[in-house]
Amino acid sequence: MQLFRRSLNQLPLALAIGVGAVGAALIAGSWYYFSPKNLQVGYAPKQPIPYSHKLHVDELGLDCRYCHANVERSQEAMIPPTQTCMGCHAVVRPDSPKLAALRDSWTSGNPVPWVRVHKLPEHAYFDHSAHLPAGVGCVSCHGRVDQMDEVRLAAPLAMAWCLECHRDPGPSLRPKNEVTNMSWKRDEATVLAAVNVAAASVRPPEHCTGCHR
Repeated sequence: MQLFRRSLNQLPLALAIGVGAVGAALIAGSWYYFSPKNLQVGYAPKQPIPYSHKLHVDELGLDCRYCHANVERSQEAMIPPTQTCMGCHAVVRPDSPKLAALRDSWTSGNPVPWVRVHKLPEHAYFDHSAHLPAGVGCVSCHGRVDQMDEVRLAAPLAMAWCLECHRDPGPSLRPKNEVTNMSWKRDEATVLAAVNVAAASVRPPEHCTGCHR
């Protein structure tokens, strides 16, 4: 007399298929939801001074290079020193409570402890002085910072994201005199043609040593 029905012979196969499907779903979900696009984009740490790029760039018209003065000549875009900020705030709202950390820095000589937002892994190399002179605009990597009251990460800064641009740099290029103009649009045929010519001459590396040195 059989204790188990013949149909139960299919149980191991059904369990294997079910476990495989659940495992595949977990891997796919982890691959997507634990990617830099979801874990990093939107990162906006609290800063010691509530500096608004929307106010300073969009409303007051400051150029990116006023504060990030060496961005076209150096690997890194420098964080502006206290002296740059005090050039205005020695007379503009000098007693504002929001600027207490700035005044403390000016008095002590210690830098303002800004929290870095855009940070690549240490094994990756990025050079601003190679990208801006080629016509890559600030907005291509940093988003519309001129509309941000708090700076946040607008792009994942992941290897796949970088390679996507290196393989097709054209959409990220603009006239070199517009690299800091965050409202620039690719809408004029003559400008677009000039950018396409520039794209043909740009050969960003796709090999490992281009970014891992």
